[in-house]
Amino acid sequence: MGMFSFIKNAGEKLFGIGEAKAADVAAKAAPTPVNIDAANKAAANAIANYVAKMNLTAQDLVIGFDGASATVIVQGTAATQEDKEKILLCCGNVAGVENVQDQLNVAEAAAEPVFYTVVSGDTLSKIAKTHYGNANLYMKIFEANKPMLSHPDKIYPGQMLRIPQ
Repeated sequence: MGMFSFIKNAGEKLFGIGEAKAADVAAKAAPTPVNIDAANKAAANAIANYVAKMNLTAQDLVIGFDGASATVIVQGTAATQEDKEKILLCCGNVAGVENVQDQLNVAEAAAEPVFYTVVSGDTLSKIAKTHYGNANLYMKIFEANKPMLSHPDKIYPGQMLRIPQ
């Protein structure tokens, strides 16, 4: 449990579409407690839908969003440490999110995660060479970050990845 920091302007662009966009526009036009609450709920729903789209689940999963601090709050119980890490990364690798407050429990305890933030010029092979000493182990990182990664060559600066041990 704790707080994870992400690059606010990197990631999936969920807030510029549908209900989240309408609520965000309303909050900016006339910021009232009702509009701000609606924008936060719409953003939380967009993130929760994105997590569900990635087929990631947790018991009693609740996702909240605080637009003032650009923080996602994640609560519930994940079945495994891997599931927990993927849910946290899904929530944080969203454009407009700067922090993820981890309040997820794990039913099956495991070692603490290792995360890596992609920088310009990185490839999965380069990251594998750094962490494992062998560039050919890049598929281990790719597999650990599916379904958020659809192809080993599709990573971007600012994206946070799980590095399995």
